[in-house]
Formats: sequence, structure tokens, C-alpha cells
Amino acid sequence: MLSDQLFSIANAVGLVAFALVGASKAIREGFDPFGVTVVGLVTAFGGGTTRDVLVNRVPLSLQTLSNIGFGVVGVSVAIVLSLLYRQPDRHPISLAADAVGLAAFTTAGAIVASGVGVSPFGVVAVATINAVGGGAMADILLDRSPFVLVRDFYASCAVLGGFAYWCLLTLGGDANVAVGGCAGITLVTRVAAVRFGWRLPTVRTNPH
Repeated sequence: MLSDQLFSIANAVGLVAFALVGASKAIREGFDPFGVTVVGLVTAFGGGTTRDVLVNRVPLSLQTLSNIGFGVVGVSVAIVLSLLYRQPDRHPISLAADAVGLAAFTTAGAIVASGVGVSPFGVVAVATINAVGGGAMADILLDRSPFVLVRDFYASCAVLGGFAYWCLLTLGGDANVAVGGCAGITLVTRVAAVRFGWRLPTVRTNPH
């Protein structure tokens, strides 16, 4: 019961946050209202839908209207921000929402994965896919390479968070400790990456 409650909270926060982020990116690219909504909802639901397929259950986005409602709230906030600011996707609210959404979805994915009894690798993998899958799909719709595959220190934050969740549960911590550790590490590392400009090195081939 506690895990279900924690998952519901993390999932709702992630849906609102990532719908806001995705919609803001679409607005910057000049998409029409329908396109903005589609990109926002894909960002919000892409990772979670992939997660649910991996654990063999009907995606939550198809089960209840409340989940769609959370996504619509995020899109609406993005539209309001676009009316107030020229670059809503770079506004501190959007950047904060991105970090919070990453932490929330990493945690939600870890909860689901641990609940179905997958391996430690599975917990980390599902947590990461839940966190970055929607953003990668949205980048494809925006006709650009998914940024999680380039240099940005982003997916790595989810990997660290998912690993922390598994470690804390394995060491005997209860669900609250594992959730707090997962969300905290993911959030802190992402905020630090944005603040200090952390990047992963690229692999370059020698032209000679």
C-alpha cells in the first residue's frame, strides 16, 4: 500500500513536470496548439508507457483519465509561461520542472521494477527508461538527436538514482528511505549538472 501511494505521488509529479518541459520545447520550435499538446504528452507518457510494456501491464495512460489530466495541466502551464516569457523552455520554472520530473520518474520506475522482482540491472534500467524515454521520443518529434544520447549529464542522473534505490532496499532500508534516496540523488546530481555545466566526454574517431 505504501509503495502504491509513493508511486502515485511520484508519477503525478513527473507527468505534470515533463508535460510542461515537452510543451515548452514545442512552443519554442513554433508548433501549433495540437503539436504542442502532442509533444507535451509524449514527453510525459513515453517513458512510463515503455516501462509498463516492459513489466507486462496495461500502460497507466490508458487506464485512468486522471493521468491524462496531469499531462494536460503541464501543457497548460507551459502555454501560460509562453505568454509571459519569450523562451519558456529556458525559464527557471521549466529547468526546475525538468529536474523534478527526472527525479520523480526515476523513482516511479524504480518502484515499479522492484515490485515485479526484476534483477538489480532491471531496476536501474527500468528507472532510467521511465525517466528519459519520453524526452527521447519528444526529441525525435522535434527532429533532433535525443539529447540523452549526446553529452548532457542527464540519463546518468537517473542511473545513479535507480542504483541508489536498489542499494538502499538491499541494505534493509524501508520504502520511504529508498524513495527519498533515489529522488534526492537524481535531483541533486541533475541540478549540479545544470549549475556547473557537467558534460560527458564524446567518443571521437581519429580521422587519420
